[in-house]
Amino acid sequence: MKAVVITGASAGIGAEVAQQFLSAGWTVHNLSRRPCPIPGVVHHACDLTSEAELTACLQALQELAETASPLILIHNAGLLRKDRVDDLQADDLRRVLEVNVVAPSRLNSALLPAMKAGSSIIYVGSTLSEKAVGGAASYVTSKHATVGLMRATCQDLAGRAIHTACVCPGFTDTEMLRAHVGEEGAEAVASFSAFGRLITPQEIAEAIVWAATHPIVNGAVLHANLGQVER
Repeated sequence: MKAVVITGASAGIGAEVAQQFLSAGWTVHNLSRRPCPIPGVVHHACDLTSEAELTACLQALQELAETASPLILIHNAGLLRKDRVDDLQADDLRRVLEVNVVAPSRLNSALLPAMKAGSSIIYVGSTLSEKAVGGAASYVTSKHATVGLMRATCQDLAGRAIHTACVCPGFTDTEMLRAHVGEEGAEAVASFSAFGRLITPQEIAEAIVWAATHPIVNGAVLHANLGQVER
């Protein structure tokens, strides 16, 4: 059985990744607070900031990892807050890191012992994994850490035939983007790409699915941003 575990497949990029894998005949499991709207996706209700809720999901996922060959683990869920270094509350930083870094690490530790050769772990980073903007201190910090975790994954799994990569979307037309910048802001950031438009979730999902099934990109940071116009 070919299986995929995705965090945050309730909307946006994650939902589109779930749809593409499901259409290709994979069994798809989602971890998020809201269910995935796509029929056929197995939903595990989980707030990734809650250690207890994540722990409760791990047994079923470990059983899946025992039987799946291959198993693809996609760390897609992300939390984005508006905050600044000069007023960054410790609890807020911890909450972002719990979702964006700690939960992926816990899932890795739980599932990797049973993952077979040919499996993969894909991280969803951001343009802000390798640069920064003002007003998103905790998110920038966490997404830089995502790249570090992916690179550590590559090194620590050498010889196991399990590959990893970090796909870094540019400005993508998702609920999270519009909630962060507003409708007018979404139009403005569209001009930051060389194509003058927002990226669609379907385009990013295609890049994620490709990376998940092509071990040649092991350890790579893949920028999927239409070419950004630097300002």
